[in-house]
Amino acid sequence: MTQATSPLRIRKRHRFNSRMTRIVLLISFFFLFGRFVYSAVGAWYHYQDKVQAQQSSLTIETTSQR
Repeated sequence: MTQATSPLRIRKRHRFNSRMTRIVLLISFFFLFGRFVYSAVGAWYHYQDKVQAQQSSLTIETTSQR
């Protein structure tokens, strides 16, 4: 009798572990995706500041040469 019920317990435990693994991986994916979006936005603003600084330095150099 105990041998008949033991495979069922193993199967349920395996199903639970699989579900928890999927949940943990999904949460990890959301954190990874969020960090990617955050860094992409920060990189875009940094790039825009750099372009703007170059344009202003070119304007200053052009006016000083005249």
